[in-house]
Amino acid sequence: MVAFGKKLKERQIQEWQGYYINYKLMKKKVKQHANQIEAGALDRQQVLKDFSWMLDNQIEKIVLFILEQQGLLASRIAQLNEQQDFLQEHPDTLKISELREAYRAVGLDLLKLLHFVEMNAIGLRKILKKFDKRFGYRFTDYYVKTRANHPYSQLQQVFKHVGLGAVIGAISRNLAELQDRHGSYLSIYDHPALPLQDPVVDSIKSAVDRLTHSTNFLHFLGQHVFIMQEELPTTAEEHIDDQRYHFMSLLLNLANTFLYMVNTYVIVPTADDYSMSLGAAATVCGIVIGAMAVAQIFSSVYFSAWSNKSYFRPLVFSSIVLFMGNVMYALAYDLNSLAILLIGRLLCGFGSARAVNRRYISDCVPVKIRMQASAGFVSASAFGVACGPALAGLLQTKFRIYNITFNQDTLPGWVMALAWFFYLIWLWISFREPAHEAVVINITEEANAVGNDNLEKGLAQPLLLPTAKNEQNEEDDRECDENEEASEESRRPANSLASAYRLLTPSIKVQLLIYFMLKYAMEILLSESSVITTYYFGWTTSRVSIFLACLGLTVLPVNFVVGSYISNIFEDRQILVASEIMVLLGILLSFHIFIPYSVPQYVSSGLIMFVSAEVLEGVNLSLLSRVMSFRLSRGTYNGGLLSTEAGTLARVVADGTITLAGYLGESKLLNATLLPSLLICVASIIATCSTYNSLY
Repeated sequence: MVAFGKKLKERQIQEWQGYYINYKLMKKKVKQHANQIEAGALDRQQVLKDFSWMLDNQIEKIVLFILEQQGLLASRIAQLNEQQDFLQEHPDTLKISELREAYRAVGLDLLKLLHFVEMNAIGLRKILKKFDKRFGYRFTDYYVKTRANHPYSQLQQVFKHVGLGAVIGAISRNLAELQDRHGSYLSIYDHPALPLQDPVVDSIKSAVDRLTHSTNFLHFLGQHVFIMQEELPTTAEEHIDDQRYHFMSLLLNLANTFLYMVNTYVIVPTADDYSMSLGAAATVCGIVIGAMAVAQIFSSVYFSAWSNKSYFRPLVFSSIVLFMGNVMYALAYDLNSLAILLIGRLLCGFGSARAVNRRYISDCVPVKIRMQASAGFVSASAFGVACGPALAGLLQTKFRIYNITFNQDTLPGWVMALAWFFYLIWLWISFREPAHEAVVINITEEANAVGNDNLEKGLAQPLLLPTAKNEQNEEDDRECDENEEASEESRRPANSLASAYRLLTPSIKVQLLIYFMLKYAMEILLSESSVITTYYFGWTTSRVSIFLACLGLTVLPVNFVVGSYISNIFEDRQILVASEIMVLLGILLSFHIFIPYSVPQYVSSGLIMFVSAEVLEGVNLSLLSRVMSFRLSRGTYNGGLLSTEAGTLARVVADGTITLAGYLGESKLLNATLLPSLLICVASIIATCSTYNSLY
């Protein structure tokens, strides 16, 4: 990964070079202050005062330049508006076309300004985080709170691009009005849903989305995948992505995700009945359901490592293992063997290729459509969660063929085995293995060579004659470059679980605890639903299937509401705490105390718990991606693997809790399994409050 200091230097707009944040100077100041504190030359308060003063000066320099450029753009738009007023009275097709190009030229200059703001915003965030890390002090929280909330805030100009919105609106509106050359002028305000097909406006919108991290439905869904990506991908990296991308291969990964989630939850409505038919207690369903998660803890690691070399072979292996596991699960009924049943489920868990699916999206899908692919991954998972129980509800029949029994217990296994067989054929025919690492390196070198040629051409004209000061700057640049190169080793991906664990800060550990908590609560709700509803309400398998399918179908609508509206009003950390409290409320309402347990109480409390946990998952992974080191964005032991392991471990513990609580009797099962959920939820809320100020 290229250090940010180098990227900032390479991607600066040369004529604006003096107005960027002096990232090199700020880094040197952080190091200098650290040495002064160690030597006792300065105390902490002096350092904070001096560094705040430096940041204020840097931000003021940036903001005054932004305002100057905004004024120039506004002046140009005003002149073009005068021409447009004249053309409304004297239409001329050629001049309308020229006017449209003139507006687009202003739009391209606006893009340059947005890029300038984005680079400086990233630089400010990075230097603040570097200061916090070096001094162990929450300076960022103090600085942002005191500056952003001030009535004369200059920081808002950088992070909220105050004023640029008016320029963007003016360009978009006028281009929309000129879209029809025959004088039928349309307004973006009268027709907000009308799409404006203009590449410049599309580029401006993309730049604004990057700058503000604005959250929409697609972006919010994509957060669930927890795919960390570099803030400033290079042109070479984007070119590599295009070379490795293959739509059908992506579709096969999404299909794998969907089928696996169906496979996971298709047995939930009937697992207790299947266990009893083999002579075990109904609560053994916890072990039956959880066996898949136990195996997934180990399969996630070897699949993640395998995906360093290939994507096709792991997917083929996954399909074969899942086919065999489902066949064994189905045959366990006629063999009257609980051991065969559990081995079948373990094999299904060993076939979990979700680490490969995530890795393919992260490594092989171009940046420009990665969010869509991530949203597709989440949608496929959510649809699978809903379809699994629904499919079980449809398989309520019984017949025999050649002494093999087909009923509600075995049919899920047979149907999924058939599905994986056809998937394997489709995979073998249609999947295309992406370029290997050696090929990627060659592409990178070629792209970098082209970039260097262009850079040399751009610097062909001398800007300033060399002076003593320039020579000193060059010496400082060399020193900075040496420091950046020395830190390359520390930027490499974690190569073991131990090294990955050492990268976990308190904020990251709290977010992983929250992820563990929400997965635990959801697994308790889903896995014991059949036993609880049968005991208290006498529900049939069909009713349980409908209930679980309805829970699964809430995922996309809820994420739409949160992603499109709520997350644009509140901060992620505010939504995080609110969701945790709602999960806690759902757990409390689920307890059976004194009054007779009713269907409305169970359904409403389960709905509150499930929906809140879904919202919590998206926000939690979004925050996790911000506080987690980029060393965990690639390699075998990446952030996605860590979050997957935390969630899978939670499912294992939850399913084990159900089985152990079953020894207390079905009458005490509900409260016995909810109590650990309650304690973990309270602990996560306390931990969140203790690290709240570091979640930015």
